[in-house]
Amino acid sequence: MRQYFTLSFILFALTWALPSYALFVSPPKDPIPLIKEIFPSQASISEKQGDPLHWVIKQGDEVLGYAFETNDIAKIPAYSGEPVNMLVIIDPQGNYLAAKVLEHHEPIILAGIPETKLYDFADQYPGLSVATKIKVGGNTSQGSVHIDGLSGATVTVRVMNVAITRAAQSVAKSQGIIDESQFSATPMATIKQDVYTSADWQALVGDGSIRRLFLDRAKIDQAFVGTEAEDVEKASPEQKQDMFADIYFGQINLPNLGKNILGEAEFEWLQKLLKPGEHAVLIMGNGYSFKGSGYVRGAIFDRIQVIQNDTNISFRDLDHHRITDLVISGAPEFKEMSLFVIGEHHKFNPGEDWQLELLVRRQTGPLDSIFTTFKGDYSALGRDVDRPIVEEELTLTQQVWQEKNAEVMILIFAMSLLILMLFFQDVFVRHPTFMHNFRHIFLIFTVVFIGWSWGGQLSVVNVFTFLQAFMKDFSWDLFLLDPIIFCLWIAAAVTVVIWGRAVYCGWLCPFGALQELINHVARMLKIRQFELPFAVHERLWAIKYLILLGLFGLSLDSLATAEQFAEIEPFKTTFLLKFDRTWPFVIYAAFLLVINIFTRKFFCRYLCPLGAALSMPNSARLFSWLKRRPECGTPCKTCAKECEIQAIYPDGTINMRECHYCLDCQMTYFNETKCPPLKKMARKKQQYKKQAIPVEVTN
Repeated sequence: MRQYFTLSFILFALTWALPSYALFVSPPKDPIPLIKEIFPSQASISEKQGDPLHWVIKQGDEVLGYAFETNDIAKIPAYSGEPVNMLVIIDPQGNYLAAKVLEHHEPIILAGIPETKLYDFADQYPGLSVATKIKVGGNTSQGSVHIDGLSGATVTVRVMNVAITRAAQSVAKSQGIIDESQFSATPMATIKQDVYTSADWQALVGDGSIRRLFLDRAKIDQAFVGTEAEDVEKASPEQKQDMFADIYFGQINLPNLGKNILGEAEFEWLQKLLKPGEHAVLIMGNGYSFKGSGYVRGAIFDRIQVIQNDTNISFRDLDHHRITDLVISGAPEFKEMSLFVIGEHHKFNPGEDWQLELLVRRQTGPLDSIFTTFKGDYSALGRDVDRPIVEEELTLTQQVWQEKNAEVMILIFAMSLLILMLFFQDVFVRHPTFMHNFRHIFLIFTVVFIGWSWGGQLSVVNVFTFLQAFMKDFSWDLFLLDPIIFCLWIAAAVTVVIWGRAVYCGWLCPFGALQELINHVARMLKIRQFELPFAVHERLWAIKYLILLGLFGLSLDSLATAEQFAEIEPFKTTFLLKFDRTWPFVIYAAFLLVINIFTRKFFCRYLCPLGAALSMPNSARLFSWLKRRPECGTPCKTCAKECEIQAIYPDGTINMRECHYCLDCQMTYFNETKCPPLKKMARKKQQYKKQAIPVEVTN
């Protein structure tokens, strides 16, 4: 009768777990009607154009705005591994007009949080400026605007925010609405005018105040290999090591360099020459001319330019001043020495690294030529410039980890404590009272903190997401977006290799811990327990593997569909949404917890696809730490009867694919009052002591 009672529960669970959870997913929205809703009916919408791709909305000749999809510009994977595609519209002044969700595959939204909340989140952008830093959560601070997040979908909305702002800024820059300098990562540094120490040429070259770009003939020939100019002016073998160009350069308006190179008087002349915001570089060279023999008045020095970030700075004759003499001792003789002024409009930052680029050209015909470039790096020394200390802009992943720092530290401490106990389990299991108390306290921690407080419940969906990412463009950023889940996966991976799936399922799974605590209370209240005959129980193990196989097959076709059917796991309802969802989900989760009152860890034993997935690599387990004796199973069956999830075969063998590592069998193994083989050995020792003949010792 008992087996029929339990089987009826299983059939009921499967009835709820399958097609009833296949929720309808709306197709992607068409952006054009959404654009038309924002603008007057007579406005025209262009074809998608430009780089980055966007639509231009006009009324007559007047531009009303720009619309674009985030997937065309900033395709950033969200929690599901797929991006949330959004329509974003900005006006010509760089203000957001609209942000609309077009398509998403987020499991928490597909079957959990109403989609309307996602739309409400996107509706916070209209009226904000593209040039403003927008952050999710927290309070408005200087230089940024904070918008409300979405509880339970923090990762999703943060990824959406990054995609919206990054795409909007990209379009705004392309249309000249905002300046690139508005988003410069490095603020403008200032030159320290009071820094000066007398130094010779060798000292300035040695500390990096003066940099060198040296090119021999071999390097030049190598640069033209594979081009039409490969054999033009090619050096002979004995000429390969000859100097082609030897160029020294530096930022000459730095006082320490300028005064040593030019002298006090000439440096004062330079300071008067430079207007506010202007800077100067000194270039000195032998060999290949950096000026070029074809230079004429009014033209550009086409062989050199200075590069800083994305800014290329070329020089005209008005920027050029010829230097005739160097006052510094030890300087070599140079064929060419020139000072070039960098205009204020270039926004040159003396505190940022820059490069001197030299162009080398080879003539392949009367009017045709091929050129290549070589670069020399320059960085102002810290003693010469004052770089403002600014708070570094953190990536989305860094922000999440910073905010979850306390939770991560507590979780790592708890997991370390657990692993320490497992490594010395043979010592701890000799103290059953301590072990039972330790286990129950740890399970409470798992339910209250890991589950309900931190939402750290692994799911088979995570397995499918990892497989999808592994088969496509794998990136750790996707998995690092949720620190608690990431730490739990690392713990699961480590423990699977050493102990098998048992450690996660028995200690770190919040739903498994909740079931065990409920059943423990039920047993304390003397509520009758129901167990199936082992033959039936053993065959029901297969159900969870069949469910896993079905979900895996669905994930190959559509991860979103697999996520919906993965609602056979009640984890989301229980911990992420805390039973705040529609009644079928609540009834299903509650049913699994209620049946657990009478049958310990029913869901884990027969239905859990995550447990099935974690047990797959069980054969890769390196150690077998659960001790057994020859008498285990034949004739002793104490451990098999005491195992509350029936993971021990009648012959005494432990099925590590089903074991949850509660260590009850090990406490019995070392207990001389419970383990029959130990009791038998104890009786033999006692009898041996009684039969021992005393030996008299005489002097």
